[in-house]
Amino acid sequence: MFRDLKLELKLGVFVFIGIIILVFLVFSISDLRSWQSGYTIFVRFGFLNGVKLGSPVRFRGVDVGEVKDIQIITEPIDKQSYVKVTCWIKNSIKIPEGSSVWVNTLGILGEKYLEIMPNPHTQTFIKPNAFLIGNDPVAMHEVQELARKIVSDIDVGLSRLKTQETTLGKLLYDDRLYKKLEGILDDLKELTQDLKAHPWKLLFVPKEKRK
Repeated sequence: MFRDLKLELKLGVFVFIGIIILVFLVFSISDLRSWQSGYTIFVRFGFLNGVKLGSPVRFRGVDVGEVKDIQIITEPIDKQSYVKVTCWIKNSIKIPEGSSVWVNTLGILGEKYLEIMPNPHTQTFIKPNAFLIGNDPVAMHEVQELARKIVSDIDVGLSRLKTQETTLGKLLYDDRLYKKLEGILDDLKELTQDLKAHPWKLLFVPKEKRK
């Protein structure tokens, strides 16, 4: 009997230690914030572009919190809608008033997260439950439209350049146009020299001949 009791005691201790290790792993993997204190802030966006619950919140490029809630709010007066993002921030992080918030991406096609860059022109920090205005990210269809416009502008520019090259080529390689242009320049040169030598002619030459 004593031997069985000793065996059960060892088994109980082993199970107890296993439960403690399991609880520790669950807390570590889920990244629960029960081990440290923090505060809540809100960020207002017109367009969020893929940020989800649990997305990281970074301050100066360092993880300092996470997205806890996302809501679409409709104003009761003007019926305008916006996205309200609730963020949990570590207590040790002080965010200056007027800081910039925008949606950033880990790599090209990586996870979306919120990036906070502090306002360097103030020494006043926001308080818990404060609102920040986020910078709306550019939607993909706007990027595509901009790309189409750039390509279109390049095509138009190339067409105009080709036309100008053709016109310039005619002036350079067409003998008749070249000779006419040369004759006009010679006449202007003679007229200029004549007027320098006899400026009084402007007073007596009839208007018909001046033309």
